Amino acid sequence: MNRRDAIKRLTLLMGGAVIGADTFLKGEVLTGKQAKLDLTAQELSLLDEIGETIIPATHTPGAKAVQIGAFMKMMVNECYDDANQAVFQAGLVEVDAAAQRQFGKIFLQLSPGDRTTLLNAIDAEEKKYRAQLPAGAPAHYFRLMKQLTLLGYFSSEIGCTQALRYVEVPGAFRGSEPYKKGDRAWFVSPNHFI
Repeated sequence: MNRRDAIKRLTLLMGGAVIGADTFLKGEVLTGKQAKLDLTAQELSLLDEIGETIIPATHTPGAKAVQIGAFMKMMVNECYDDANQAVFQAGLVEVDAAAQRQFGKIFLQLSPGDRTTLLNAIDAEEKKYRAQLPAGAPAHYFRLMKQLTLLGYFSSEIGCTQALRYVEVPGAFRGSEPYKKGDRAWFVSPNHFI
């Protein structure tokens, strides 16, 4: 199964809750957009580091290992309408502006602890924004970044086979599987459900 099929199936399992999912689930590329998101190497690096702060490397590789910035760029270009694409692009500028306001440095110059502190503050801001979101308004830029980080990471080979417990061919149904605190969640190939 290729990555696109895996993402499509993962998005279906999530109930299509990802912004841009309607386009992606149809297997289409959004047409009629004004322009494609063109990111510099530094902006891709910024997205990699944002993703790495959201899903850091531990005993398994983090989001940077799956080149999450390139994944985000592809998804924004193929699945986001002009309004959400503009919000995402403005969010790149806003992350650095928030880092400057709080720490006097851009995001890439912050320590891992300061990055976490900053993104936690932005996440709290996003939750307030979502609670007051008027109908039809685009999502907060950090919601877009978080969703794409999770989708990209857990649909990658690393996410499926190292972060989750991978079972290529599941055995018999066991409705009460033992679980110990700290066990990883299971990943079953979406082909199993077809």
